[in-house]
Parts: sequence; C-alpha cells; structure tokens
Amino acid sequence: MLLIYCPYCGVERPETEFSCRGEAHVARPMDPSATTDEEWEEYLYLRTNTKGVYAERWRHIHGCGRFFNAVRETVSDKFLKVYKTGEPKPDLHQIAKEAGK
Repeated sequence: MLLIYCPYCGVERPETEFSCRGEAHVARPMDPSATTDEEWEEYLYLRTNTKGVYAERWRHIHGCGRFFNAVRETVSDKFLKVYKTGEPKPDLHQIAKEAGK
C-alpha cells in the first residue's frame, strides 16, 4: 500500500485517505470576463501530464481535509516531496536529479 505524508497533520497515512486533484500550480485566470475561450480551455483541460517527476495537488479527504502539493515520480509512484499549499513550486529537475531519475 502506498503511504502519503500529510504536511498539515504531520502523519503518514494510507493512500485511501487521500485524493489526487491533478497538476499543482495551475493559476485560475485573474479576470474571467476578459478570458478568451482558448485561455479557458487551457486552464480547464490542458495539463502537462509528465511521465516522471510531476507536481500534483492532493487533498487529505479522510483526515484534516486540507489541500497540499506533492512531487511524485509517476512511473514508480514514489513521493519525493510534499509541501503546503501556497509554498513555491520546487525545482522539479533538481528533485529528479537528487532522486536519480
């Protein structure tokens, strides 16, 4: 079973307590009324979906209920870093290099 660390609760819990909510650090358009259809399409549907090291947004649904971000290696499913929402996106290339990926 995959164990995931929640940076808010400070505990490592089974994956069944969590829900992945897609790519992290996707900014909502600041002025929706001035946003083109193409910009909305990009915001709503287009993601990088990288094979390898990827930043994702997760929610601890059966715990504190809070969202957090995680850097995960998508091939091995290994979590390389977790961090609180609002913290800057880490350098994914550096994390991959440190993990030997």
